[in-house]
Amino acid sequence: MMKRFDALAPDFSANLQKLLDWSSVADASVQNTVDEIIHAIRDEGDTALLRYTAKFDRLDLSSADALAFTREEIDASVARTSPELLAALTQAAARIRAYAEHQKMTSWQFTEADGTVLGQQVSPLDRAGLYVPGGKAAYPSSVLMNAIPAKVAGVRELIMVVPTPDGIINDTVLAAAHVAGVDRIFRIGGAQAVAAMAYGTATVPAVDKIVGPGNIYVAAAKRAVFGKVGIDMIAGPSEILILCDGKTDPDWIAMDLFSQAEHDEQAQSILISPDAQFLDKVTASIEKLLADQPRAAIIRTALTNRGALIHVPDMDAAIELANRIAPEHLELSFEGAEQRLPEIRHAGAIFVGKYTAEALGDYCAGPNHVLPTSGTARFSSPLGVYDFQKRSSIIQCSAQGSAVLGALAEVLAESEGLYAHGASARYRVKDHR
Repeated sequence: MMKRFDALAPDFSANLQKLLDWSSVADASVQNTVDEIIHAIRDEGDTALLRYTAKFDRLDLSSADALAFTREEIDASVARTSPELLAALTQAAARIRAYAEHQKMTSWQFTEADGTVLGQQVSPLDRAGLYVPGGKAAYPSSVLMNAIPAKVAGVRELIMVVPTPDGIINDTVLAAAHVAGVDRIFRIGGAQAVAAMAYGTATVPAVDKIVGPGNIYVAAAKRAVFGKVGIDMIAGPSEILILCDGKTDPDWIAMDLFSQAEHDEQAQSILISPDAQFLDKVTASIEKLLADQPRAAIIRTALTNRGALIHVPDMDAAIELANRIAPEHLELSFEGAEQRLPEIRHAGAIFVGKYTAEALGDYCAGPNHVLPTSGTARFSSPLGVYDFQKRSSIIQCSAQGSAVLGALAEVLAESEGLYAHGASARYRVKDHR
């Protein structure tokens, strides 16, 4: 079912580009709907929020106060979560938090010989908003991955929104929010939730940055409000790229390909190997194992439409191709992978060695699973604590330093025709000229 390519074939580049192409741009009808929702939220606030919640989530609420989950509701969801699952969430949260602690940026200063002080002050965002999908999608792991870095960064208030279609509450999602330390949770979703967090209503506070996954309407809304607020990224379908020398159990590799393909029909799973016979073995494993997968139909569609098995002459070529693809998830399932790690320039997350399944990173290894997709790993990084911190430059001049810098600034300002700039610098230093 998976396409098979030879990297040395004349038409390989064209075929690869076609395979990788994915447009994150919403069509005009989606964007028009999103723009209409955003304008309504800006103009009408809670009134529009209640209207859209009734329309899209089939949930009629008596007042805007009912948009927020109460502490009693959250506690009840935690109580309904099985002890085993709650323990797993707690353990995963501890690992994610420990990893995030290493990412914190710190403030610093240095003093020059004339007494001028230069530096950087790091501050957390005041308030961040986390979008969590609802309905059929239930991703408590995404709650942990998005919320914990914000908390480690020192964000003062973390707001979470999650739709509850037909009033159905996902206990595990609320339990994950409890474990992660989310401050307030609202039962809203879609573009209207994004707009409410961006512009604020009487009930939902405006945030400084919005993070978290969502459908095409959520993605379009995040793009539309960017600039009013920060956003994490516009994420495309999930991806996995595996480089294998043929010495890993083909069943393992098949399951790793499944692990991303089961997300949705647009997900992408690619295997690259210099061993053509190994590609045959993986193909056999796919056919053998697929029938037992609960999401077999989704996996089959994804593998057929966007999956690929690629034969390359050697591992050098495999690594070169990996850098060209710049995948979200990259498994290095070959001997000596750790020695070749410095050669990997573009990947969201790198899983080194045949015992490191990508799924471990999705849930509990520690590093964040919110990763750049669609080749954006060429210039983007995983979500982390640094996404919830900002830097301010510090400049404190001594009298002597101001004299030196003022004279320099005056020359540069006048070269640009900005004479008030030059005068501003000169006014402070005329006693030192």
